[in-house]
Amino acid sequence: MTLISVYDTTLRDGAQGEGVSFSLEDKLKVALRLDDMGIPYIEGGWPGSNAKDAEFFRRARSLPLKQARIAAFGSTRHADTPCETDPQVQMLLDAETPVVTLVGKTWDLHVRRVLETTLEENLAMIGDTVAYFKARDREVIYDAEHFFDGYRASREYALATVQAAYAAGAAYIVLCDTNGGAVPWAVEAAVRDARQHLDAVRAAQGLTWPVQLGIHTHDDGGLAVANALAAVRAGCTQVQGTINGYGERVGNCNLCTVVPALQLKLGMSCLSTENLRRLTELSRFISETANLAHDSRQPYVGASAFAHKGGIHVAAIMKAEESYQHIDPALVGNAKRVLVSELSGRGNLVFKAREYGLDATRDDVKQVLEHIKELESRGFYFEGAEASVALMLHRLREDYRAPFELIDFMVVVENRQGRGMLAEATVKVKVGGEIVHTAAEGNGPVNALDRALRRALLPHYPQLSHVHLTDYKVRILDGDAATAATTRVIIDTRNTHNSWSTVGSSSNIIESSWQALADSMEYALLAGS
Repeated sequence: MTLISVYDTTLRDGAQGEGVSFSLEDKLKVALRLDDMGIPYIEGGWPGSNAKDAEFFRRARSLPLKQARIAAFGSTRHADTPCETDPQVQMLLDAETPVVTLVGKTWDLHVRRVLETTLEENLAMIGDTVAYFKARDREVIYDAEHFFDGYRASREYALATVQAAYAAGAAYIVLCDTNGGAVPWAVEAAVRDARQHLDAVRAAQGLTWPVQLGIHTHDDGGLAVANALAAVRAGCTQVQGTINGYGERVGNCNLCTVVPALQLKLGMSCLSTENLRRLTELSRFISETANLAHDSRQPYVGASAFAHKGGIHVAAIMKAEESYQHIDPALVGNAKRVLVSELSGRGNLVFKAREYGLDATRDDVKQVLEHIKELESRGFYFEGAEASVALMLHRLREDYRAPFELIDFMVVVENRQGRGMLAEATVKVKVGGEIVHTAAEGNGPVNALDRALRRALLPHYPQLSHVHLTDYKVRILDGDAATAATTRVIIDTRNTHNSWSTVGSSSNIIESSWQALADSMEYALLAGS
């Protein structure tokens, strides 16, 4: 089994993505988590670019890493400047990392118009800087920036640049699709050519260290993962990328996609089987740390990656899961989900009933399914409100008794002089055999309703003190009806160990909110708070 070395650049390239920002403590936490996952290379940043990265490398020296090697990223020396007096090179040295990743120019356009130097001097810059760090016992990884653009423009010069890095002692030569515009067949051909060229250089010069190629791709053309896989087929044994594909512009090669593809599809070894099963957990941890919503549509690790909605699909997976799943989701720590909507068949409801521990009959399922389809025609949406579906199924049981019953409610919103806006709700509910009538104020009508309902229920159900609303979403369904439009409300709720969503829909936003709120409290009591 071919071993593929995974090089994570979430803390440097990933942090360059729009909306991504890691604090120093975040970076240290992420490094420990990546190490625990068995990722061998963790690129921490560019020590010459900002004080935070410099401090990260100082703190990283005392991190209790199990196996990962921290890499500092920087560029080759400046033109006509010795490494010994180049400030950026010296900051890289001062980072005291076991690995130094150097980026150098491959494309002659960049050499002439960006660096404003000669092609010969650029080759010297590459060779000198690699040799400088190699002589100081650093493992040097050379990133050939714009390799595929440079290769198209001048094959001979592009190959000369990677030859300069290899001959000077680079452990890995990483070929970069920096603009993200390459296509897989061109990547495969160029990587194969570079491999053959460097093998010939090694033989001709009698060099003793192996030729090891890596691939670094960006996703501007939507092909970062495909290009990385093509490069591995052509001989690359290191893949660079970021968790969740975070990165400059539209992002980098997503390690959460390319690693399982390499391991489960191509039969290569990247992570242990146990660590691969933690990939979904890692993906969500990085999202949380970056303070970004997790992308539910990510392959392998997204919440929707193994979600089934169409009735035909669900009927099939209930007989043979592999019929509509390309892998067992447990291999990457994910799980299949069955969604309920107007597109559902009976199988969807049968699956959900089993999930909730219910033995629903064929007639029960048919009744709930017809009710769901009728409600969705009126604006309800149950795909994201599975707690409301669970309640429908439970209410079919002959022995089921709702924990409370609404008699009536009233909400008043007014603007009082000297006090400003005021929202007040009164709620009358039947709990057991008792009629409870309560009132409460809130910072808005829904908050007032929530507080009044809790005031009525808490003496009977003290466990609701641990139940909290976490999100309140409103969607106007038919905007052309203006203020008479149908409004859908979805409420997200959680307690100490679970979370759920409920839905309401009406042309009256208060009624929509009450429907979702009441279901939320009833489900909390049903599920056990």
